Amino acid sequence: MVSERNMNKILCSTGALIGRSNGRDYRLLLPLAEQLSCDGLEFMMYSSWYEETKELLAVLADVPLPMPVMHCEKHIGEKISLGGEENIKEAFRLFEINCQIAENIQAEKLVIHLWDGMTSDRNFENNKRAYPQLAELAKAYGADLLVENVVCSCKTPMEHLAELTEEYPEVHFVFDTKMAEFHRQLTLFYGEEYAWLWKDDHIRHYHVNDYAGGYLDWSSLRTLPIGSGQIDFERFFGYVRRTGYQGTYTVEATAFRADGSVDIEMLNGQFRLIASFL
Repeated sequence: MVSERNMNKILCSTGALIGRSNGRDYRLLLPLAEQLSCDGLEFMMYSSWYEETKELLAVLADVPLPMPVMHCEKHIGEKISLGGEENIKEAFRLFEINCQIAENIQAEKLVIHLWDGMTSDRNFENNKRAYPQLAELAKAYGADLLVENVVCSCKTPMEHLAELTEEYPEVHFVFDTKMAEFHRQLTLFYGEEYAWLWKDDHIRHYHVNDYAGGYLDWSSLRTLPIGSGQIDFERFFGYVRRTGYQGTYTVEATAFRADGSVDIEMLNGQFRLIASFL
């Protein structure tokens, strides 16, 4: 384990290990997890696994690392964004399956893209209206629902986090460095205007990924390892330390290659680097 000296835990997203190039084969999680030197996993759900949840859970039960965080399948937020009775009903049906998986793997935190897809935040009122019922359902399954600062096509993530907090003061968030930098909002994160994010304990988890692109540069919206882009992580981790945060961080940097193999060495290097910052 890389972070035993404090309460911080460094996790690896299973989405960094499993992707199209290796057939999104969840059976690979067991041999891959055995090679990771992190504190645990953030389990990422894919839409292609809904019909195999029994088999999926059997595999996850044998994975040697804890999974304190689960990332909901992303089409849930997209359906909420689209709106309409059928889409909303289906979104909640799928969300409950995600909650059941989270409960089964004993995930305490449940990450959601509250808005997503081509519709993005165009119909944000749909997303905002759905939040309290989603949060209550997650709570019923023993998980704290965390809304991510997902990239937007209309407004900005920080604006929406503020809107959600105004409407629902108990809302909790996961803060993603790449998505913030895409909107050039990391400077806001460090400023007094948004200090309420940590002063009022809204941020309960971090995704730490680099970004190498310009403002709203959609062609560069890739999940990069720390050190492969332009984010000043020494400043970032220094600031987070000063806020007093003690919790979980997830590395999401894509590690699977075109041939399906996984760059375990890169990931283990990321865990060591983050541990040095902490």
